[in-house]
Amino acid sequence: MKLASRMERIGTETAFEAAARARALEATGRHVIHLEIGEPDFDTPRHIKDAAARGLLDEGLTHYTAATGIPPLREAIAADVKRWKKIDATPDQVVVTPGAKPIMFYAMLALIDEGDEVIYPNPGFPIYESMARYVGGTPVAAPLREANDFRMDVAEVESLVTDRTRLIVINSPHNPTGSILTDADIRELARIAVDRDLVILADEIYGRLQYEGEPLSIATLPDMPDRTITLDGFSKTFAMTGWRLGYGIIPEWLLPSFSRLVINSVSCTNAFAQAGAIAALTGPQDEPQRFREEFIARRQLIVDGLNAIDGVSCVMPHGAFYAFPNVSSFSRTSAEVADHLLYDGGVCGLAGTAFGAHGEGYLRFSYANSRENIATALERIGASLARLERTGEPATAASAASVQA
Repeated sequence: MKLASRMERIGTETAFEAAARARALEATGRHVIHLEIGEPDFDTPRHIKDAAARGLLDEGLTHYTAATGIPPLREAIAADVKRWKKIDATPDQVVVTPGAKPIMFYAMLALIDEGDEVIYPNPGFPIYESMARYVGGTPVAAPLREANDFRMDVAEVESLVTDRTRLIVINSPHNPTGSILTDADIRELARIAVDRDLVILADEIYGRLQYEGEPLSIATLPDMPDRTITLDGFSKTFAMTGWRLGYGIIPEWLLPSFSRLVINSVSCTNAFAQAGAIAALTGPQDEPQRFREEFIARRQLIVDGLNAIDGVSCVMPHGAFYAFPNVSSFSRTSAEVADHLLYDGGVCGLAGTAFGAHGEGYLRFSYANSRENIATALERIGASLARLERTGEPATAASAASVQA
């Protein structure tokens, strides 16, 4: 049997693969601290769950909905983006999807022809590159460098634009580095988009987890509403990863394409989950604020702890819930260091190269875990890297198995 050739072009999200390796290690009796998955460890606030339960049990929300989402949720999202992002959008411009990834995929499918170019941040969320390549486009990496606080170099981005460029992906706050684009960066990226007639996919999934300053949505700038797809969702802010609820604010000229793509792929998004999403936006915000404050405390703990380890340095992230330490001093690949920390130290993180070639020399740790677990992980990381420095040989799955045997 033969697969379609396009399957050779599709990538994956290696956090789930790392989690599987960690679970296999745990099955042997080892204790592992999980810092690999970008998932809040908090439970979804009760009023959100209650609203979804009422929708399921009492309100008959068990049937198909409109492809782009139920009207009350689209109205709530339009009001919310006006309040939080200052984006003027009608409810009709809101497209609700099962998770935020479909917005990325639909943008690529609707805009990118064979050979068209997509500029994206590298290191960056791996699905940007994967989807661009899968639809036949050419992903063009815009390197993020520690010397520039892991921000896009706007002048470099402009130099990457060619006659085949159709789309620029921006992500602020950023996964995996926790960086944020400055207002000046965003205004310059808007200028480039207008000058070169490009569309921007603005991934703002971590927007409410920006820890300094006020986020600026590029869609609010002059001439940008009609050339910006704004992506957001409920997973990170409201601890709703398993609910699979995302949305896009879509320019009017793109709406028919997005609607057809939803109909051809998922039909619609879970009806009673959308009732929970309404409650998330319109109900009390004290628990999401508590989550945010706890992330700020954990950020300080993990960054200070990493910087105290010989051979490790870590810049302070400005948003999201990831630390991106530099481990290049160990003269090993990021993947080797990550594997060593898992099999020798019992700490599961991700190699920086899981987010692209420009992530070499770095690791990503999610601090969406308890302070107690983070403190223990830091002790293990320090001890494990000291052993790596002494022996020069990183631990592997095979060596861990031999120890168990």
